[in-house]
Amino acid sequence: MANAASGMAVHDDCKLKFLELKAKRTYRFIIFKIEEKQKQVIVEKLGEPANGYDDFTASLPADECRYAVYDFDFVTEENCQKSRIFFIAWSPDTSRVRSKMIYASSKDRFKRELDGIQIELQATDPTEMGLDVFRSRAN
Repeated sequence: MANAASGMAVHDDCKLKFLELKAKRTYRFIIFKIEEKQKQVIVEKLGEPANGYDDFTASLPADECRYAVYDFDFVTEENCQKSRIFFIAWSPDTSRVRSKMIYASSKDRFKRELDGIQIELQATDPTEMGLDVFRSRAN
């Protein structure tokens, strides 16, 4: 089903892989891409559980928009191991204006398809989604 604002559909694989990340922790992160010709959001890359934050940031293109989900593990001040699922709307300043508009207009509908997102970040450069940002938002 397409979104009236942007006309983007969401490939079933996006929801399936997200459920695997959420329920089974099969992946550390998922990078999603809008396939403009097919007018749908698809899975571009899956990060293995052993992958870390650096692998995640290296998977985001420097000059193209993407959506991403990252399973962030952390330890609370009470020494409890916890995890939060972050949704990141990656929209670098150097990406095309048309691309930014398509990603911005499709974001809310796409996010609704992924039931279980706990925290959302909007980032235009790597400093806006640094580990310190993840830690401060996770608590």
